Amino acid sequence: MKFVRVVKAVIRSRAFRALAVLAVAAVGSWLGIFLSGAVRAEVGPVETAMSLRPAWNGETVVDASPLGTLTFRTHDAPLRLRITLENIDQERAKAFIEDPRLADRLPQVIEEDLMDGVRALAVRSLLCAGAGALVAVLMVFRRPRVALTGLLAASVALSGTGMLAVATFRPNSLMEPRYSGLVAAAPSLVGSAESIVTRFESYRSQLTKLVTNVSKLYETVSTLPLYDADPKSIRVLHISDIHINPIAWNVIRSLKDQFKIDVIVDTGDISDHGTKPENKFVDEVGTLGVPYVYVRGNHDSMITQRAVEKQKNAIVLDDRTAQVAGLTIYGLGDPRFTPDKSVSVDSDPAALHQFARSHLGNVRAPDLIAVHDPVVGQGFSGAAPMILAGHTHERSTTMLPTGTRMLVQGSTGGAGLRALEHPQPTPVQASVLYFDKETRRLQAWDDITLGGLGEQSVYIQRHVEPDPQRMISPEPTNAPSPTGTVTGSASPDAGPPLWHQGQSSPMLQRSPTEGDRVS
Repeated sequence: MKFVRVVKAVIRSRAFRALAVLAVAAVGSWLGIFLSGAVRAEVGPVETAMSLRPAWNGETVVDASPLGTLTFRTHDAPLRLRITLENIDQERAKAFIEDPRLADRLPQVIEEDLMDGVRALAVRSLLCAGAGALVAVLMVFRRPRVALTGLLAASVALSGTGMLAVATFRPNSLMEPRYSGLVAAAPSLVGSAESIVTRFESYRSQLTKLVTNVSKLYETVSTLPLYDADPKSIRVLHISDIHINPIAWNVIRSLKDQFKIDVIVDTGDISDHGTKPENKFVDEVGTLGVPYVYVRGNHDSMITQRAVEKQKNAIVLDDRTAQVAGLTIYGLGDPRFTPDKSVSVDSDPAALHQFARSHLGNVRAPDLIAVHDPVVGQGFSGAAPMILAGHTHERSTTMLPTGTRMLVQGSTGGAGLRALEHPQPTPVQASVLYFDKETRRLQAWDDITLGGLGEQSVYIQRHVEPDPQRMISPEPTNAPSPTGTVTGSASPDAGPPLWHQGQSSPMLQRSPTEGDRVS
């Protein structure tokens, strides 16, 4: 028994020692990588510095300072490749852009230059990591043989990590970048969504577009160029829940100009209490210069709706359809009016769903449906390929079982004064949607979040619709109708309750309160 105990003690001692050696080697390896610096590489006309760092998520970061950064989820290995754009060879960039023969060779040149730089970086990082592991183990254990073991372990681990990065490399990640930086530079750096879907079918072409855009931007960095939007797309700016925050108009105007927006869709709550004094706020709608499609939210009264209707370019949709910028859009205002906490906004989802289903007879194959509450939007599942909503102040997107995609927007006004009710401020959010002019189907969309310097800084996440031409299947019409109640006060000057205006179901119970008498 004593012999067994001794053997176990020796095994435990050796196991502990081996783990200690591996831990010290790992720390030394990462220190070696950190101290290895960056590898200089020319990628086409762009001079870059490439560096490798450990990270929880595998990604590639392109730092185009001062314009912004692009992040791509290119692999699964715990490594972050950072490519910093340091300078542009103006003469070479101009030659590539203007000479058709050189432009044809640019994809191959960029790919070869990039791979040469990555290979050089990999070799340098491996050597520095090995040296770091060797020195660290030698300093701690002071035995050359143990240090060589640590070097071997570090080399195997890093080689395996590199092979995992190569094996999990996703070329299509270049189609869905995350952008952070100046809003003026965002459209050009992120690129045209329509072009990505229809023309750039390989990562080589997308790399070419990125390098070309960066070259053009750096050439005129003091006067950033406007976005050259793809003529084959219809660009829709989706906003919601402004809640009379004047900052929202600066944001909307800036995005409209930079992304060359064709139509703005506002899914409600432009107001806060639906009062006449708030009507002055909506005068900005008439100054935007593009069609402004609006549906009423639960904070918007009929007074608010009529104020929006009077604005130039405004198109108010309340159970009707309009042709706007090449798209057929159906809109339905919210059935409730709950401007403050004295009136409950909690509603039976079944009743809201039924409210939407009762209007299906008025929907005539639209390309897009706009409502305020996403629960109402679910009632239109299968009636259109795309539904836009708001209300929750949290952005989300859902593919419904019928094939309909519903995009719920955050608050473009940062939830107005309601942002002060929470420990963290509500972000200012909007989205740019790209529709094909011929099919009128969504091709891609950019989720935009603003912060820092207000409308001057922006965070963008690009999404590409995986199956734009998918079949949209209507919901079964023989399903049992849900029942329930929707509570809320009657909208000021709204006239009789909604079910008296051509509806057959009296489920939407709107009980008068003091909140109705708004002057």
